[in-house]
Amino acid sequence: MKPITRGKWRLAAGICYFRLKRYGEWLWGRKKFASEREKQLLPHVHFGHQTILLRKLKDVEMWMQHNKVTNLRLATKQLDGLIIHPGETMSYWRLIGKPTRSKGYVEGMLLSRGRVTAAVGGGLCQLSNLLYWMTLHTPLTVTERHRHGYDVFPDANRTQPFGSGATCFYNYLDLQITNQTKQSFQLHVCLTDTHLVGEWRSDMPRTRTYEIIEKEHEIAPSIWGGYERTNQLYRNVFALDGEWLYDEWITQNRATMMYEPLLPKG
Repeated sequence: MKPITRGKWRLAAGICYFRLKRYGEWLWGRKKFASEREKQLLPHVHFGHQTILLRKLKDVEMWMQHNKVTNLRLATKQLDGLIIHPGETMSYWRLIGKPTRSKGYVEGMLLSRGRVTAAVGGGLCQLSNLLYWMTLHTPLTVTERHRHGYDVFPDANRTQPFGSGATCFYNYLDLQITNQTKQSFQLHVCLTDTHLVGEWRSDMPRTRTYEIIEKEHEIAPSIWGGYERTNQLYRNVFALDGEWLYDEWITQNRATMMYEPLLPKG
């Protein structure tokens, strides 16, 4: 479908409505939200991953990415050490809170309707992307995730399947992760000089490993003149000895491409 362009007041009204709706869910909903944090790390690492902090991207000024690091440093402090007990749900924005200047957040890189811009708290999608990818490699269940509606940058140096991230926007584009197992999980996230680093840890050792793959990947022209990219994500589940057990459907992705799919040579 062709992207819808909405007016300034229509956007403001929509944001206000969905934020209020989310506040109501946090206050009066039936979910039990995780809030306990422990400095002492649980003994067993189920999955860890890291992503580079500063990347040279086309038409993106580096000051936005340096500011992004400041924002990530503040946000990770609100999540590091979180314990998700059985039956509890982690809400990304409920834990981080609204990123404001008074809390130390600065203008960082933000993708809005397929365009690169700057906004206070920009860059926190790198953290939600990391959490989503790590969670897919654990028994935890992603109960709310929002896909990126635009494919902004070409696949140069891509190491993960297209659509394996999770966009975020305070507070209604949330990432929620529920523990439907019988063991507790702990989130450990921090920044090094060069990378955003994360781990899912538990009080019990892992019994499975996971591989994320894509199927039915397609780039096709849209009738309105642009290009659309789609795929399906699945995960293969293995026993610790490497025996394949089964596969699971994860999600379908659909995004409007913001670049020509056939790049010129050189």
